[in-house]
Amino acid sequence: MNSRNVTAVGAGPASGQTSRTDGLLGLAGIGLIATLAAMVATTLAAALARASGVDFEVPDGGEAIPLPGFAVVTGFFSAVGIVIAAGLLRWSARPAERFVRTAATLTATSLVPPLLSEANPATITALCGLHLVAAAVMIPTLARSLRTRTE
Repeated sequence: MNSRNVTAVGAGPASGQTSRTDGLLGLAGIGLIATLAAMVATTLAAALARASGVDFEVPDGGEAIPLPGFAVVTGFFSAVGIVIAAGLLRWSARPAERFVRTAATLTATSLVPPLLSEANPATITALCGLHLVAAAVMIPTLARSLRTRTE
């Protein structure tokens, strides 16, 4: 065996495996695209709801939630989801399954504040629906990405 062959054997990840860095970078890229899609989807859905008469006025501040606010909040919490997915990819034997359970629990928890707010029923319904729109974009996309990185 010559030195060129020895170098080639130790040069990369074991056959059939991707490096952890490649997996995390791929997950982050997919997550970023999904985040942008979720931001657009929730903002468009909020615009449609507003056009149909939902005022998005929350009694605490007395002001209506502006459309860009939906994009910002969706982007922030989607980024949190990506961090959770990355942590599970790194430290869990079954990251996709655990991510879906964790994300579903967090989504259900996110419905509590709108339900407890004293906003009108149309605003409460629209806010809960927007949470579900973002979850419908992010959860399956990240779970699928986790599955492809662990198989």
